[in-house]
Amino acid sequence: MKTLVKTVAAMMMLASPVLAGGHEKWSAVEAESVIAFGSIKGNEFGEVHTFDGVTGKVNEKGEVAVSIALSSIETNIDIRNERMIEHVFKAADAKAQLNGEIDFDEVHDLKVGDTTVVDFEGVLSLVGVEADVEAELFVARIAEDRVLVTTANMIMLSTEDLGITAGVDKLKELASLDSITRVTPVTVRMVFAK
Repeated sequence: MKTLVKTVAAMMMLASPVLAGGHEKWSAVEAESVIAFGSIKGNEFGEVHTFDGVTGKVNEKGEVAVSIALSSIETNIDIRNERMIEHVFKAADAKAQLNGEIDFDEVHDLKVGDTTVVDFEGVLSLVGVEADVEAELFVARIAEDRVLVTTANMIMLSTEDLGITAGVDKLKELASLDSITRVTPVTVRMVFAK
């Protein structure tokens, strides 16, 4: 989860430099932005889960703010979605917040069709816990007014760093599983528009 949020934030940040040709503000296109993460249960079954309630903005100073509506989780099993919200995220209206900054110089001059890779650093807040986030982001200018930001590589995050180990333990108990992975790969895909 941490990695997902990091990736999303990084994407937003990357998009900002590319999009910040002046004193413009870029906003994430929610319908085209998603964070995905994987889990393995019982050491046998791998699954992909997503958050599609991802919003964010980048200002002309390179300040990035990304918000993830944790209730937008989709695990493809309704009861599991409900259990994640109740036991891991602790509230139906819970949000994860990613804040950071990026240097616009590396992406500022991107022309339509050009790409670059940028480093991102920020802080992710999730269920009352703050974690430092680092990610390498791939940025592509797909139109004069649009930038695509994705993780250049998967981000690996741990439940311990995110403060959600107890919630994952509860999920394991409720589903009568021997194990659920405590480190998960996360990918981010976001589109920013001005």
